Amino acid sequence: MKVKEIMDKEFIDVSPDQGLIEVSIKMEKHKKFTTPVVDSENHLVGWITSLDVTRGLRENLKTVSDIMHPKDDIVHVHENDPARLAVLETSHHKLVSIPVIDDNDVVMGVVRSFDIVETLSQLYEIKVSKIFEAMEQELKGVSWDELMEASAIVTRRRIGKRIKPQEYEKNIKDATFGEAIWATGGLEKFFVGLIAIGEMVIARKVARARN
Repeated sequence: MKVKEIMDKEFIDVSPDQGLIEVSIKMEKHKKFTTPVVDSENHLVGWITSLDVTRGLRENLKTVSDIMHPKDDIVHVHENDPARLAVLETSHHKLVSIPVIDDNDVVMGVVRSFDIVETLSQLYEIKVSKIFEAMEQELKGVSWDELMEASAIVTRRRIGKRIKPQEYEKNIKDATFGEAIWATGGLEKFFVGLIAIGEMVIARKVARARN
C-alpha cells in the first residue's frame, strides 16, 4: 500500500502572504487543524497548525510567512512511499498530519492521523478465515482440513488445552484479525502462531510422505 492510497486529497492550502485572520477563518470553515503552505505552483514551502495561527494572532503577526514552519523543518512523505512510512513518521514525531508531495515537491495530499486510524481499523476487521484461505493458496497442495488440524495442534501446545480441528474452525469462523491479535497477546505472537502452523503443516505432510 502506498501513501497516496491513504492520503486525504480534499485538503486546503494557504500561501505565505495570506493574512492570518483570513487563514484562521478558512481553517475553521473546513475544520482543518493543519495545512500546507504552497507557492504559486503548489510547491510545498511550509506548514502551519491552528496553534501557530492562534499564537500569531495573539502576537499581532500579520501573514502566514510570519508563523509558518519552513519546508526543511517539517516532516513530509512522497506519494509513492510505503504507507507504513507515513504511519511510522506520524507516530515517531507525534504529528496530527503530514504533507504528501510528488517528485516536483508539489503537494498532492495530506496524511492525517484520522486516515491512519481508519485504515488500520479496516485491517483489524478482516476475517481471520480470509488469512487462512490465503495460507491455503500459498502453501501449495495443502487442504483446509490440514490447516485446521495443524492449527489445533499449535493451539493446544500454546494454551495446554486439547482442542479439535472442528472447534478451532468454529472459533475463527467469525473472528476478526483485531480480535485474534488481542486474544493471542499481540501482533508478533499472532504471526509467530501463523508461522508455527505453516511449519506444522509441512512437517506433517513430509512425515506422511515418508510413511
